[in-house]
Amino acid sequence: MSRPGAGAAYEAAKIRFELGEAVRLRREQLGLTQAELAERTGLQQSAVARFEAGGTMPTIPMLERLAEAREMRLSVEFQPLREAG
Repeated sequence: MSRPGAGAAYEAAKIRFELGEAVRLRREQLGLTQAELAERTGLQQSAVARFEAGGTMPTIPMLERLAEAREMRLSVEFQPLREAG
């Protein structure tokens, strides 16, 4: 028997992990340390570490700062869950 809300909690955790992994990979591609990325974004190094580990759900403004600091553009989109028709 599954718990109510378990699916939503799983999806939220998955999103946090995937966002954190994307930030870490790009940071490493640029040769930046967590401290350097933190300085570029105005965050604490510990906040960058938590985010990269999937421990926090970022706000849109935080994502924009992270994108700019990593020389990227933030793109947010909605996609249909199933085909129309």
